[in-house]
Amino acid sequence: MDARRLAATAVLAAALAGAAPAWAGAKGWDDAGSIARDALVVVALGAPAVQGDRNGALQAGGSIGATALVTYGLKEAFPEWRPDRSDRKSFPSGHTSMAFAAAATLHNRYGWQAGLPAQIVAAFVGVSRVKADKHHWYDAVAGAAIGEAAGFLITRRRDDRVRIVPWGDSKSGGVAMAVRF
Repeated sequence: MDARRLAATAVLAAALAGAAPAWAGAKGWDDAGSIARDALVVVALGAPAVQGDRNGALQAGGSIGATALVTYGLKEAFPEWRPDRSDRKSFPSGHTSMAFAAAATLHNRYGWQAGLPAQIVAAFVGVSRVKADKHHWYDAVAGAAIGEAAGFLITRRRDDRVRIVPWGDSKSGGVAMAVRF
């Protein structure tokens, strides 16, 4: 099974598994969103690992890590009450930003066949956070923007025919490119 099919299958399975408890109320929405977010992150990190795509795994980790830094930095810089008043870490939505970072990574690395289902699941995560009364709609939108930006800025499309390798020595450095026809 190629990476696109593997990623798409895993994302759709996560969506189906996560959607069932969503009808139970705020707790169900919260649980479903967490399951879907976790599944997206596992797929974004796992699909390249299964394929032996070291660069893809590093890029996925970088996208998700950068998203976490920005998201949690903003939570500290702009404390805002959650709608349920549980704490002042509403802005931006961490679940949503992580889900969209994973989805954007899958989309950018493996194409729309893996990206479209991942984006749909990420959108579900954003909706689930609002329905669970954990975030305002604008928290979810900001989280989505942060995750998308990180995923698309850090992740590159996989192309087995082109290799770009940086090199350096004590006097100079550069980039070598090898193309297979």
